[in-house]
Amino acid sequence: MNKPKRPRDTNQLAKSIVDLATGETKEPVIPDTRNPAAVALGRLGGLKGGNARAKALTATQRSKIARLAAKKRWANKKK
Repeated sequence: MNKPKRPRDTNQLAKSIVDLATGETKEPVIPDTRNPAAVALGRLGGLKGGNARAKALTATQRSKIARLAAKKRWANKKK
């Protein structure tokens, strides 16, 4: 969902903020154009994704993935 662009000039930005705060102008309402069914399905898959993957993996596979992730995390640390 796109938000309206704010002015880059600091003076124009300050004026637009004051106008919004005082109620002289209203922020434009942008309608949600996404398909509600697709949004629900995407959220549903996202909610069950990690748990379903963890149940599908064996303990050895989970351990290997965790070990690799730890190596990657610690590889970025400065010595």
